[in-house]
Amino acid sequence: MKDLAIAPSVLYIGVDDKTIDLFESQYVVPNGVSYNSYVILDEKIAVMDTVDNRATDAFFKNLEEALNGRTPDYLVVHHMEPDHAANIQRAMEKYPQMKVVGNAKTFAMMTQFFDVDMQKRAVTVKEGDKLNLGSHELTFYMAPMVHWPEVMVSYESKEKILFSADGFGKFGALDTQEDWACEARRYYFNIVGKYGAQVQALLKKAAGLDIQIICPLHGPVLKDNLSYYIGLYDTWSRYEPESKGIVIAFASIHGHTRYAAEQLAKMLEQKGAPKVVLTDLTRCDPAEALEDAFRYDRLVLASATYDAGLFPCMEDFLSHLKAKNYQKRKVALIENGSWAPMAGKLMRAALESMKDITIVEPTVTIRSAVKESTLKELDALADAML
Repeated sequence: MKDLAIAPSVLYIGVDDKTIDLFESQYVVPNGVSYNSYVILDEKIAVMDTVDNRATDAFFKNLEEALNGRTPDYLVVHHMEPDHAANIQRAMEKYPQMKVVGNAKTFAMMTQFFDVDMQKRAVTVKEGDKLNLGSHELTFYMAPMVHWPEVMVSYESKEKILFSADGFGKFGALDTQEDWACEARRYYFNIVGKYGAQVQALLKKAAGLDIQIICPLHGPVLKDNLSYYIGLYDTWSRYEPESKGIVIAFASIHGHTRYAAEQLAKMLEQKGAPKVVLTDLTRCDPAEALEDAFRYDRLVLASATYDAGLFPCMEDFLSHLKAKNYQKRKVALIENGSWAPMAGKLMRAALESMKDITIVEPTVTIRSAVKESTLKELDALADAML
């Protein structure tokens, strides 16, 4: 068990998973992930969420050590996604006197996942309800669609802890030494990014609380410089660029579109662009490409035409941008086609379905290979992007 006391009577009982390759079967996690759970030890004991099936045995071992022979009175369920809720039924069977705390949507969903009779076990809470444990008291706040409809958070008033569900989480096991913002940003935009308005609503509720500690369901417990983390969440959830810079995302078949992207990057750097990020959509981590698109204020899309449509990885990238509410950005287009270039038209149509996107004119068209005339057009495009 990790030796991690959040506060004198609040212990971490979660588990690192460094064997997982894909989080949610789609996001690469080279440094694994943590499934966080906590226990509040008071006159009454509350367990704050369970963990994924992949970590069942280690979780119950940690819980038993923390309980030291006592029995939990409550299991608080902030979020029903299986990486946090998979062990609810096992916990109920192990501790038959334990009540389960959730909201109405929690329990509707719980019976879909498990064959459990909640009639005598459920403690249903709503916005602002409190649960007294002795010297510790939890207040519940609903956070629908951050990022499932049943999500709620809780605030413990004695230790001033916000149990934030998936909010303020990140990829990476707890023993990983890495920059918080990088993997938290990739986590946020790919998992929560669609729901900026809902995150803003939750941040407004949190603004009225004296928060000294944030305990998320993934990633490290946050204790210092909380304004930094909250500020990033405010920026991200308003879809504002975090940094000035230009991402050039290209989808090249035989290398000519790649060459155009590389030449544009050199031109931008020579002209003093603050940051240029080259992203090969055929080979990169798609989640990281999406993260960069949201991080910076400008984007260049360069794609070959393929079967009279978009090269599939570009089509997929644009689909993900739209799904996560990409907006408030300046975007330029480069297309390639040997006989009937269509990529520019299709990329433009995709962007026009998004909010507050400024498309730089004109689209640069390559017919097969980059020529001297193409380089002049790319140079003009670089000026327009600065």
